[in-house]
Amino acid sequence: MKFSVGWLNEWVDVPLSTGELCEQLTAAGLEVEGVEPAGPTIAGVVAARVLETGPHPNADALRLCRVDAGGRAPLTVVCGAPDVRAGGLYPLATDGATLPNGAKVRRSRIRGVASEGALCSARELGLGDEADGLMALPASMPIGADLATALALDDSVVDVNVTPNRGDCLSLRGLAREVAVLGDLAVRAPSCAPVQAVADAELPVTVQDGAGCPLYLGRVVAGVDMGRPAPLWLRERLRRCGMRSIDPVVDVTNYAMLELGQPMHAFDLATLAGGIAVRRARAGEELTLIDGRTVQVDDRVLLIADRQGPVAIAGVMGGRGTGVSATTRDVFLESAFFAPGVVAASARRFGIRSDAAHRYERGVDWALPAAAMERATRLLLDIVGGSPGPTVAVSNAAHLPRRTAVTLRRRRLDALVGERIASAEVARIFERLGFAPKVAGAGEDLAWTVASPSHRFDIAREEDLVEEVLRIHGYDAVASRMPPASLALDVEPAGTVSAARLADRLVELGYAEAVTYSFIDPAVAAVLDPGGEPVRVANPISKDHAVMRANILAGLAAAARINLSRQAQRLRLFEIGQCFRPGADGVEATVLCGGIAIGPREQASWAHADAEVDFFDVKGDVERICALSGAEVGFAPATEDPILHPGQGALVTVAGNHAGRLGRLHPDVAEALDLPAAVFVFELAVAAVSVREPRRHRALSRQPAVRRDLALVVDEQVAAGRIEAAVRQALGDLVAELRVFDVYAGAGVPAGSKSVAIGVALRHASKTLEDAAVNRRMEQLVATLGAELGARLRE
Repeated sequence: MKFSVGWLNEWVDVPLSTGELCEQLTAAGLEVEGVEPAGPTIAGVVAARVLETGPHPNADALRLCRVDAGGRAPLTVVCGAPDVRAGGLYPLATDGATLPNGAKVRRSRIRGVASEGALCSARELGLGDEADGLMALPASMPIGADLATALALDDSVVDVNVTPNRGDCLSLRGLAREVAVLGDLAVRAPSCAPVQAVADAELPVTVQDGAGCPLYLGRVVAGVDMGRPAPLWLRERLRRCGMRSIDPVVDVTNYAMLELGQPMHAFDLATLAGGIAVRRARAGEELTLIDGRTVQVDDRVLLIADRQGPVAIAGVMGGRGTGVSATTRDVFLESAFFAPGVVAASARRFGIRSDAAHRYERGVDWALPAAAMERATRLLLDIVGGSPGPTVAVSNAAHLPRRTAVTLRRRRLDALVGERIASAEVARIFERLGFAPKVAGAGEDLAWTVASPSHRFDIAREEDLVEEVLRIHGYDAVASRMPPASLALDVEPAGTVSAARLADRLVELGYAEAVTYSFIDPAVAAVLDPGGEPVRVANPISKDHAVMRANILAGLAAAARINLSRQAQRLRLFEIGQCFRPGADGVEATVLCGGIAIGPREQASWAHADAEVDFFDVKGDVERICALSGAEVGFAPATEDPILHPGQGALVTVAGNHAGRLGRLHPDVAEALDLPAAVFVFELAVAAVSVREPRRHRALSRQPAVRRDLALVVDEQVAAGRIEAAVRQALGDLVAELRVFDVYAGAGVPAGSKSVAIGVALRHASKTLEDAAVNRRMEQLVATLGAELGARLRE
């Protein structure tokens, strides 16, 4: 809600600057979202009275005006406004004036006649939307007065975010009451004295739904003059609170709502047939609203109706056909209390966010409608005249809210605050809040019982009273102390690698973590798990989230696609999350770790070749992930995996157990997912790669290592991993280091074979190896490899 600081000061003398006031409100729970000036910067614009007008000699659409601007002699001004009249008081931009749009006014000749200034409209001054006529100023404003000073444009407008439980602060009355409580100040409320009826005109009212409308007041004001504009002070207050002026009657109802917090509505009495009935809608009824929409209503909607049908949705919005207009002569004013839940349901159903609904659904003071009716009536009579009739009131006391009695114990207050607030201060806070406290007991058994006032709907339990005491006392006034708690260190089992450590390793490898939905599109599930039966969601939020993911790649593919559409060139993404498949006992959940790599191998740099990521890059990343467990990692061709490229896919084993897969996405899969052709992925079961091998400690050997290189010719189907396993098996603990450093196929190597070059470093734990012994072991190794793998030394 927006409010003017100047208007607030008419209610309560605020001894704070605007900045300090904003800090105070925010500390009390009313978050200030912004502060802005009440009006634009206007220089050189004064109040001027038009003494006489006459035709322009060279233009039919222009008028010559003699204007008294408070100087020694009247000024001549050429004006094109159709409503300029002798005796009117208007803003005059004098020679040298600067308007809000940056334009400067100069003396000039207009169609051959000198003009010494410009009479201005509200839009030209940034003070309204009216551009067809001049801005009329109050007759009481002194001639020659600086407009910015006379209108107090040095005022500030504060935008407050009122939380749903504090609907009582959606008005100047509520904000003034809050500021007064916080500063222990007095409030000056405007008079809401009863306005005596001077006419007999009234409209009968019946309430058929007492639970939805426990209180309804209606009043006829006959003989209003819609030709009278709302006074400038009222229109300015509406503007500063974010509302535009519409007509004098609607402006009055909006003003009463902003001032007191009571939403009101005005009907054109001539458009109402018979009396007013507050009832539930009937089948087949519809209503055209003020905003032009036509809505279908049913018995869930509370209506205001006449004999012919609905005329408004109760507490939400009025109908177009019964609103006041320029031809209105008799007005029917409505001031009521509607149940918050009923209004909230109607507003939500039709998507209407009106100011009235915003207040009603948070709870309006149920004791306020009568005072608001008197205030609005008095304003109407002062502005548009008329003859008020008696107020017709229909009340259902059984459904009106009741004052809630809540008890606050001294012990509970001390326990929740953490320190002792003096009992006299607590009682004084309750009195300032209007809670009328009753004290019982003494010492530690002291307790206060309060009755929440009619404007507070949020006081229901003891903790609510603790919050009230604490926020008025001041959160900053409570000392900050560390809690007397001993925090136990988290224990990470030595036998497992945590998911957080896996994530850290992937970040170290250059991957960014993604968090995606577990619900995916059935079409994507069919692509990434062909032939599988996904787990279906009973009540999906959309058709694109109708099944549970069976693997981790669906979300990563979608995230990669979005990043690529935003011109990302190099992508490395990973995710750790649950995946779901049907099981014997229902749904089985498995935690998987997946990754996707697209684009250049390295970031663009002079130090690296411009090469694309390939199978071996991702394989190396998987090896580094699995290295955290210390277990043996193995790879085998994934020739039957339908989502991987037939020649660039591998199954992963850890300690001999299946752990996952990696490789390039099948071209058909990549195309179906709208991804580039070269997309490399991996998917690992977290449980398989998280089992850490027991630590084995041994002394470092002081003996030198002996290196031998072997070039072995083997069948092209023999994997390097088999060669490595056979070497380690044959040499045992002598192997200090083993690397495959070259693979060759071509000239000099028989067709169907390949040459694999390995380097073996041998070291004994306690003695120096002699060349003769090493040579014998290498001959035995070659013989073993020949027997097991058909390997021979390359000539």
